[in-house]
Amino acid sequence: MSEYIEYLQEVFEPFGPVRARRMFGGYGLYHDGLMFALVVDDVLYLKADHHSRGAFEQAGLPPFEYPRDGQLVKMSYYQAPEELLEDPDQTVVWARRAFEAALRARSGNRPRVQT
Repeated sequence: MSEYIEYLQEVFEPFGPVRARRMFGGYGLYHDGLMFALVVDDVLYLKADHHSRGAFEQAGLPPFEYPRDGQLVKMSYYQAPEELLEDPDQTVVWARRAFEAALRARSGNRPRVQT
């Protein structure tokens, strides 16, 4: 496990226990069995949906994107704000926002991938 992933597990302690699992060249971060964050190339992305996407967009945070079949695919994860890493109160706010999006996605209220 990378040092960055270990660091993120410490950062999220005010939110609650977080487990990292390797996937697709990155890591998924899980809380209570739900993936609420994604780490690719040491960049943290948080789960978003139609309820929470505006907060990410208002903060100027880009979505996670990757090329597939000549098109750019946008995932429902947005780059985490820097203040999440620096302020435990903001860690909890943003982590809760991402976890709630993951809960809604689990219940079926989600578009999965946008192209």
